[in-house]
This record gives sequence, C-alpha cells and structure tokens, in this order.
Amino acid sequence: MEVWQLSAREEIRELVATYATNVDSGRFDVVLSCFAPDGSLEPDGAIYQGHEAIGAMFDRAFTDVSAWPHPITLRHMVGSLQITVESPTSARSRCYYAVFMGHGLDHWGHYDDTYCIVDGAWKFAQRREFMDGMTKGGWAEMVTSAKRGS
Repeated sequence: MEVWQLSAREEIRELVATYATNVDSGRFDVVLSCFAPDGSLEPDGAIYQGHEAIGAMFDRAFTDVSAWPHPITLRHMVGSLQITVESPTSARSRCYYAVFMGHGLDHWGHYDDTYCIVDGAWKFAQRREFMDGMTKGGWAEMVTSAKRGS
C-alpha cells in the first residue's frame, strides 16, 4: 500500500467521524461541509441531492428530534469501517452504525458511501443509509410511524 492510499484512508476515517459527531451536536453547517456540492444523502431510499436539499432534510430531522418528549441525547457510534481506495480521487466504504439516545439504543444500520476529492479534500459524493432495525417505542419508530401516517 502506498502512502497516498494510507493518507486517503485516514482522511476518510476523519470525515466519517466528523459527520457523526456534528450530526449529534446539531452543527449541520459542518455536516454539509462533509459533502461535495452535488453530493447526495440517501436515508432509506429518499434522495437529497446538493447542500440545500441535505440541509433542509437536517432541519426537518431537528424538528422531529425536538418533538421527542424525552431529554435529547444523540450519539452515533460507527464501526467496522471498511474503506476501498480506488484511485487518488475516488473511494468507497461500508460501515455499521448504532444511534444511542437517552433511553438507550434507538436504531441501527449501515452506510454505503462513495467519496470524491473537492478542493483537495475527501468529501461524500454519495452517502446511502440503511436502517436495519429500531427499538420499539423509540424515537426512530415514532418518526417512521409519523411518515407512514400510522
């Protein structure tokens, strides 16, 4: 493995951590800076393309979290990050996540990501989130039920 590949892997690990910690603290401007200007965030099949659409999605998520009747604590734990560096400007990864809130484990799943270089820095070109499960009575179940109209 060459030095540029090791560097890419480390920068991508930092990008994934930056996303998680700043989503948890509501610093959505930092989260948006993790994406290429035309990048996409795709939670469970919905597609939000570009900074404006992704930002609006996070604003709605913040409103949803604010409606949660319990003290708000969010902690995204990310693990088993497997990175494939395809070229000096292209990479992809897969990792698992678990979201903990004040009541404990709320929901979990995995990300499939692709990356590109923008102005010399690695960014998400596409972040696909797949929620694999949720805790009965938790926030994710409340939001999912509300979206379905249940």
